Amino acid sequence: MAKKPGMGRQKIKIAKIEVKNHLQVTFSKRRFGIFKKASELCTLCGVEIAIIVFSPARKVFSFGHPNVESIIDRFLSRNNPNNSPIANNSLHLVEAHRNASVRGLNLQLTQILGELEIEKKRGESLDQMRKTSQSQYWWEAPINQLDLHELEQLKDSMEDLKKYVTNQASKQQVNYEKHGD
Repeated sequence: MAKKPGMGRQKIKIAKIEVKNHLQVTFSKRRFGIFKKASELCTLCGVEIAIIVFSPARKVFSFGHPNVESIIDRFLSRNNPNNSPIANNSLHLVEAHRNASVRGLNLQLTQILGELEIEKKRGESLDQMRKTSQSQYWWEAPINQLDLHELEQLKDSMEDLKKYVTNQASKQQVNYEKHGD
């Protein structure tokens, strides 16, 4: 049986989405994607990033490496002419310590996200295999296409099913007679 060609990835027109439900779904997927890319950029290049996003529902989401607050503080302090060199040095030491541990966590996150993506693809593949195999069971074939062995198996299975149904019906009858319902 030939595999049907799928839709695959389609190029979408970049314009504001008008349907509220679609807007929220797209926002969630794209937010996850941009945070993942930011994490990868931090891990690969050792950069510091802060991203703050407000959802269509006015909820705030943020991603920061090492964290959003320290990057915003650093950004604001660079624009403040009253900074002392001693305070800046201690701030840099604290940030360097944070960066070391956060880089390791970002690396772990990137690896876990990669593994998650692999598992999702594996699950999709297994689901496709399951769907394909369900349509290929021999007992679903027209009866005139079954061989002798398959016909005997089908007959035995139907006899077992008949016994089971008869047994269940008898139990229900006894139960009905006991309770008089």
